[in-house]
Amino acid sequence: MEMAIFQVLDLLLRVLTYIIIAQAIISWLVAFNVINTHNDFVRSFLGALDRITEPLYRPIRRILPDFGGIDFSPLVVLLLIYVVRILLAGVASEMAY
Repeated sequence: MEMAIFQVLDLLLRVLTYIIIAQAIISWLVAFNVINTHNDFVRSFLGALDRITEPLYRPIRRILPDFGGIDFSPLVVLLLIYVVRILLAGVASEMAY
């Protein structure tokens, strides 16, 4: 039963990783005018991604210094997710024995 919980948590963290990567790529495409934000679907999709990721970025943005136009908070969140996944795998392997 505990292994199933760890697997679900790992899956959720993996999905969150994909969401963060998609949000970063789409924001780059918007910044370079490859994607037009006047499209209703694009605007709603960007809004949904922002609502998902902003609560994760906000505390990190308060801690990180201002780097001008570069936002390193997605990178920090991805690193934290990776560390949590490693820790979960370690705890899950300990519980298996």
